[in-house]
Amino acid sequence: MNAFSPPPRLLMGPGPSNVSPEVLAAQARPTIGHLDPSFVGLMDRIKDQLRLAFRTDNRVTFPLSAPASLAMEMALVTLLEPGDTAIIAQNGVFGGRMAEIARRAGAEVRLVSVEWGKPVDPEAVRTSILEAPQAKLLAFVHAETSTGVRSDAASLCALAREAGLLSVVDTVTGLGGIPVSVDEWQADAVYAGTQKCLSAPPGLAPITFSDRAVSAVKARKTPIQSWFLDLGLMLGYWEGEGARSYHHTAPVNALYGLHESLSRLLGEGLETAWARHRAAHDRLVERLQGLGIAFVVDKEHRLPQLNTVWLPEGVKDVPERRRLLDEFGIEIGGGLGPLAGRIWRIGLMGETCRIENVDRLAEAIAAVLP
Repeated sequence: MNAFSPPPRLLMGPGPSNVSPEVLAAQARPTIGHLDPSFVGLMDRIKDQLRLAFRTDNRVTFPLSAPASLAMEMALVTLLEPGDTAIIAQNGVFGGRMAEIARRAGAEVRLVSVEWGKPVDPEAVRTSILEAPQAKLLAFVHAETSTGVRSDAASLCALAREAGLLSVVDTVTGLGGIPVSVDEWQADAVYAGTQKCLSAPPGLAPITFSDRAVSAVKARKTPIQSWFLDLGLMLGYWEGEGARSYHHTAPVNALYGLHESLSRLLGEGLETAWARHRAAHDRLVERLQGLGIAFVVDKEHRLPQLNTVWLPEGVKDVPERRRLLDEFGIEIGGGLGPLAGRIWRIGLMGETCRIENVDRLAEAIAAVLP
């Protein structure tokens, strides 16, 4: 049987983003044991890198051996017990997924629903907190991948902290593309993914817990419902002086790649990376508005790295995206939920975030427009 040879693609959808040759080369290095002293040293370096990327001093910061969806689940099932109340803001697909996980963990969910394409409304959250003084946590999406909208994490985390609630923040599409400041926000559980602005292959999920969150875990009256996601068991592997207890076989080569991608991000500088994403977004706005294409999200709330645009009149979603893929080798994403068939999602994340890629996409879109 012949080996699989993937076609060349410019990945400008909601994820994954293109991966640099350096990261791919790192993943091709010889595999060693996941308890090898050299690998344990690499684990410590990755944790330090993630603290810098998240802008936190949290001791409990590590990459979960799983996609970001499982990091979402870890944050919620770790902090929620049956009978707890969770306030969850939904302004897109992933806030809804948070709510579903919390319900399955046995929590009562109070949903703060927001129109898709709009940021989470702090005043609506404040009202929900006042109406549910028994609530244990507030969860929301900082960078909503389904709509391309950014919510004010600092304000929302402050509301939670003032009310004595824990905060759970999804920044899967945020980390590396826009400012993420875990300690400044005083957020309690924050997670991301590797396949977006970090430009590493999918399959790992950076996550960080505050000391307050760890104390809440230690005070649980019931065991965490998931063995794999039990934070105490996981930390037996990721923490410790020298000796680590066996929890699971970590994806050794994938972690080589994450280390390389974080080295590239931190070498570039976070502020420089954020500015690069903003510059590419500004170019995309210029080029697409020149084609008469309108953006879904108001300018002040847009994610520069994940752009949603309304389909022009007379343009069919799937056929034209397939033309972009087949004729130009460019992948973009369609809408989800109530926005399915109505919008395109254009990613400018990590390695993909280059002015020349924006121009290539704009020229391709111009060619497929009627």
